[in-house]
Amino acid sequence: MSTQNSTRISPTDAGYAALTQTVAVQPRADASVLAIGDADRADFLHRLTTNNIKALRPGQSAVTVLTSPTARILFVFTVLCREQDILLLPARGQAAALARHLRGQIFFMDKVTVTDLEYVRWRIMGPNAAELLHKTGWPADEIAGDAWHERDGLFLARQDEYDIPGFELAAPAAQASALQEEMQRHGAHILADNLAYTSRRVELGRPAPGYELTEEYNPLEAGLAWACSDNKGCYTGQEIVARQVTYDKVTKTLVGLLGEDDIQPGAPVTVEGRSAGAVTSAAYSPSLQSPIALAVIKRPDNQPGSAVKAGDIASRTVALPFTEE
Repeated sequence: MSTQNSTRISPTDAGYAALTQTVAVQPRADASVLAIGDADRADFLHRLTTNNIKALRPGQSAVTVLTSPTARILFVFTVLCREQDILLLPARGQAAALARHLRGQIFFMDKVTVTDLEYVRWRIMGPNAAELLHKTGWPADEIAGDAWHERDGLFLARQDEYDIPGFELAAPAAQASALQEEMQRHGAHILADNLAYTSRRVELGRPAPGYELTEEYNPLEAGLAWACSDNKGCYTGQEIVARQVTYDKVTKTLVGLLGEDDIQPGAPVTVEGRSAGAVTSAAYSPSLQSPIALAVIKRPDNQPGSAVKAGDIASRTVALPFTEE
């Protein structure tokens, strides 16, 4: 008997259709912007996080991971380099915690400041995202995947590898309502909830803070190996990450699950009664018309085609992504 979830959405759902056919905007009022200032700002972030921050030049951006001494994920954020400071785009709801953590890492000789700019952000997604931004005055077509643009105190970064591919727009809180109304006038569909967004994110196999990107896992396990530089030198947790790569010690990885019925986030993944991992995100795929999930699973059960159980739901593993952009 089916336990179909009432939150399943169809291919004709307005939010999902916008994400896959036109343009969708997700308001992120709980996602602020931090500014890292003073002379040692690049050295400071470079020694704490996985990516090569010192290699960035004004106008360039990068996603980086702040890991614990045991290489577990503490924070994932985007870095925007500019002449006078470095801007950070933290995950939703994590700006205050990230600022507090960074301030706690400043040594007495460091020339570093951490300031919350009290901005709000939007994620602009879908095949017509660049067209929408062009209508509102942004040269979106000219912004490459590792670049960002600033205009009148607003920031726009293009991201292809992180989150659902699209653009991250940030503006002072006082301008938020007017900017969102302008995007709506130009045809943007405003996502009222996370249902369509989560379905699309899981379909594309994209890990997210609070789900895959948590202290339960390291960046290699959670699908963020691409955000870990292999030639930048030491950072907190670097030795463990390097050892896992060098000696093939990444024993579990992020994979997809196709379920025979709805899968629950957090469900244990088992193989013949043996623990193999855990479900991190779950959704219903309108494209595949099937329950799907993301899970971090130990090898060899993480290979495509493995028969597993997600809680009580018979499932099989698949390579990510489930669907292409």
